[in-house]
Amino acid sequence: MKRFGSLLLVSVVSSALTISTFLFINSNNNKTVKIEHISGTPVVGATYTVNKSGEIVPLEFTEVAKKVMPAVVHIKSTQVQNVKNYNYRHQSDPFRDFFQDDMFKRFFGPEFKFESPQPQQRGPQARVGSGSGVIINADGYIVTNNHVIANADDIEVTLDDNRVFKAKVVGTDPSTDLALLQIKEKGLPYLPLVNSDEVEVGEWVLAVGNPFNLNSTVTAGIVSATGRNINILRDQSAIESFIQTDAAINPGNSGGALVNLQGGLIGINTAIASPTGAYAGYGFAVPANIVSKVIEDLLKYGMVQRGYLGLMIRSVDGNLAKEKDLKVTEGVYVDSISGNSAAGEAGIEVGDVILKVNDVEVAASAKLLEVIGRRHPGDKVAIVVNRYGKELEYLVTLRNQEGKTKLYERGTKEILDVLGVELEEIDKSTAKKLDIDGGIRITKLFTGKLKRHTDVKVGFIITKVDGKLYKTVDDLVNYLQDKKGGVMLEGVYEDYPGNYYYAFGL
Repeated sequence: MKRFGSLLLVSVVSSALTISTFLFINSNNNKTVKIEHISGTPVVGATYTVNKSGEIVPLEFTEVAKKVMPAVVHIKSTQVQNVKNYNYRHQSDPFRDFFQDDMFKRFFGPEFKFESPQPQQRGPQARVGSGSGVIINADGYIVTNNHVIANADDIEVTLDDNRVFKAKVVGTDPSTDLALLQIKEKGLPYLPLVNSDEVEVGEWVLAVGNPFNLNSTVTAGIVSATGRNINILRDQSAIESFIQTDAAINPGNSGGALVNLQGGLIGINTAIASPTGAYAGYGFAVPANIVSKVIEDLLKYGMVQRGYLGLMIRSVDGNLAKEKDLKVTEGVYVDSISGNSAAGEAGIEVGDVILKVNDVEVAASAKLLEVIGRRHPGDKVAIVVNRYGKELEYLVTLRNQEGKTKLYERGTKEILDVLGVELEEIDKSTAKKLDIDGGIRITKLFTGKLKRHTDVKVGFIITKVDGKLYKTVDDLVNYLQDKKGGVMLEGVYEDYPGNYYYAFGL
């Protein structure tokens, strides 16, 4: 009964309020209802953080986003391929005649015929990919990922203001998955590169790019880890020491910017770790210090020239420390030493654990590869190792992959970059075994004339070019760098019989 009384009282009060409101509106039906709008509401930082100077500042992304977006571009790469179509046409061949045997006719019926497939050209088919890029110079230089533009016949760049330009490839470095492009325009907005060694886990970052063709997309997150190796690059000399972030990165973000809250470029977004191919919380960027090294080398030499220690290595962990009875649980373990090794000749031994390079701590192999890979052949580095509990320091003069300390001059290597090859002269014993006077072996193939227009393989030994014998790389380069028109390569493979010929145009 008490509950019923309460409900009755609420009903009476509600009815009275409704009647009062109706009478008030009727008494003011000649008045204008005014709705007020407030414009220019200030953005208030709801969250605060402490900068490196110890000052408390609002955590606010709008200004840095405005600064960064004009320097991030959309890249469309087009590759033209000739696609073969299989048409079934009647023609005499042993395979077809076998199926025309009476046994098959008895099984399938007297009208059974087998028509063998014959390839026919369908004409060129365009394969289009897209990604992002970062303007790093007012004169139109753009950094992106190598996989965004690899094997492209046409590259188109769209700026943040929707202007469109054709781009040329200045150079590529598959070992870090980076490429440098240039468009014909001046006075462009660009991003400065910062020292990525100073990037700290937990630091706020923004990722800017064009995921799923959604141009100028900005996402925020933190640095989740540094020096991360995810074994995604397939190049033999791959360097993986990624900055890991939880800022959302998706297909199309490749080649885009990872920046700090001051708008400095700390990395180039390159990969994601995901079971579905879309964002799952883990993105990876090439650190700015590696980017800087690659850009400088491509501009100065036309190719990346990288120093090597000549070691086989692996990261130290608790299990390895126990297995090898090591005195440390972090560092880089020397598994073996190659012939003509720079580190081996300096005094480093199998079983040593590398701890530092030029006072930079290297807790894992990814960090060591990054630090050494940022230096040139001929550079000297101080390496601290732990040997049976004792720390020793060695001064190592780095070498290139051929075991030499000299740098290649741009004029020598420009044509090889156009061809997309690395070469070495064969020794006398190999020449004698193959019964040739000498030759030049292709040791590496990357994007260039040969890969695009021939099916030449790594290991091919060039014996003649346009009918003339060449025994040294310098002689070959001197001939090709001024060559115009068609070129015919003649040569052999060590493991295959016969001579092979490859033609292309310069």
